[in-house]
Amino acid sequence: MHLLLRTLLLLIRSRRRSKLTLWDTSSLPLKALPTDVDIALHINNGMYLSLMDLGRFDLLVRCDMWNEMRQRKWTPVVQSEMITFRKSLELWQSYTLETKFLGVDDRSMYFEQRFVVDGEIYARGYIAGRLRGPNGPVPNEEILAVAAEKGQPIPADRKVPEWLLAWREQAALPSSRKPAPHRW
Repeated sequence: MHLLLRTLLLLIRSRRRSKLTLWDTSSLPLKALPTDVDIALHINNGMYLSLMDLGRFDLLVRCDMWNEMRQRKWTPVVQSEMITFRKSLELWQSYTLETKFLGVDDRSMYFEQRFVVDGEIYARGYIAGRLRGPNGPVPNEEILAVAAEKGQPIPADRKVPEWLLAWREQAALPSSRKPAPHRW
């Protein structure tokens, strides 16, 4: 909810930015705002994950997949995410959020996202997610087919790193259709 207005503005502004393909890297210029920082006056660790949503939305709008998703009533959901920090982004500091769609496996779509200042990575995160439609999860083959219909087929050299596939598998909780008892 805290990024609702910012997200709506981004969805409008991204339509006016240069077009991309799903396989290009989105570079979104941002600034650390007072609503992003904590008491130490740097971006709060949890806020990075929320800001990463903006980067993925920017890429999806600019490659025209957002319109396809809305028409088909597909909604993005995150399954797993991780982030590593190098340096703090401080109040009013300008940075770019770089977003790259890495590819898919049988269950997930993978994104790498970087917070960059003057060509230097301050933080890097990875997202494993999927799209849900009115009838449940959307098969990744269907998503890639829509991209191909738009003239954006998966590049032959695009592979999700093996370590990232293993991470998602190892970090996953049981399916929502299976029990997940709470025990320490």
